[in-house]
Amino acid sequence: MQIWAKIEEWLQKNQSLILMYVIDSQGSSPGRAGFKMIVNDQGEMYGSIGGGFMEHKLVELCKKELLQKPFSPFLKRQIHRPDLPKDRSGMICSGEQTIAFYPLGKSHLPWITELLEAKGKGLLIADHQDIVFHKNENLSAPFESRLSSPSVWRFTENLRFQAVLHIIGGGHVGLALSRFACELDFTVKVYDEREGLNTLARNHFAEAVIVPDYSQIADFVAEGAQQYVVLMSFGYRTDKVILRQLLPREYAYLGMLGSRAKVETLFSELREEGIPEELLDRVHAPIGVQIGSKTPAEIAVSILAEVIGLRNGETQSCTECESLYFTKASQMASLCPECAHQIYGYTACQHVFEKGRCVHCHWDGSVSDYVKKIKGKS
Repeated sequence: MQIWAKIEEWLQKNQSLILMYVIDSQGSSPGRAGFKMIVNDQGEMYGSIGGGFMEHKLVELCKKELLQKPFSPFLKRQIHRPDLPKDRSGMICSGEQTIAFYPLGKSHLPWITELLEAKGKGLLIADHQDIVFHKNENLSAPFESRLSSPSVWRFTENLRFQAVLHIIGGGHVGLALSRFACELDFTVKVYDEREGLNTLARNHFAEAVIVPDYSQIADFVAEGAQQYVVLMSFGYRTDKVILRQLLPREYAYLGMLGSRAKVETLFSELREEGIPEELLDRVHAPIGVQIGSKTPAEIAVSILAEVIGLRNGETQSCTECESLYFTKASQMASLCPECAHQIYGYTACQHVFEKGRCVHCHWDGSVSDYVKKIKGKS
């Protein structure tokens, strides 16, 4: 939503501006569908359409030509290969992207204000005539694109199709996590049952700050494919109260902050209380990519690295051996294929190592003390 707040600010100052909007991307293009960037008549810029030389030259196009005269919306295809006669972006990363250019003025201000007041709950429709927001309309996918020709197109973005990060625990790490997650296009909701907590009062990044009774937390945290949950309440006992409620529910991600000893103790108690192993396997714990985090900001970075890797279908950190691995290569939520095989008997990866990592699963060969003991007994 930040780019729309900036657009509103500039339009209220009577500034002319241009919106560059990526409506299609293929291959390893640096600019993905939905990326946006604005340039105003003061030479200011906000957002990105992928960076590099391509972005630089298109910003210059806006400044030197498009902002100097009226124009109608148009498309510009950018191919990231140096061996083509036209549409070359000047970059060599392969792939391609198509960018729509829109002049924005005071006439757009009413729907931009409506978009901000609705917190993006609706559809953004961009076609060859103009761009507009339709409040409370929905789409079952993040985007819908129809590119009939270079001069006729319609691109619809579901602005409500945004990942929601539920942070249960509003302390210092929760505050840092809220700040960074906001920059990464998560809708952030923070929960803490401690009224008057100073870090909650300072949290201006979250869309909602809620003070619930932890024994009823499941009533507040929605489940679904776009819902990511990070558990970091103020104590072991409250973590357990919360986790028992959330384990049977479906989330894109459920992670818990804590030391390995704390996690093992809590999980052992839950097993004794009859919680099935397959539910515990869903929990990413200890949470985050292992980067030796110490400060709240560093811990927040490690958590978001894991969450983003999962959201983008890429990598995450094994909770047993701490190696990164390809998320899609493992049959378990928090273990690399090797640890899943050694501990639970899942199908083994046929490892092929190049430059210290398996090309199939990205495992780096790390073996935990626990797995060493298992292998020693076999």
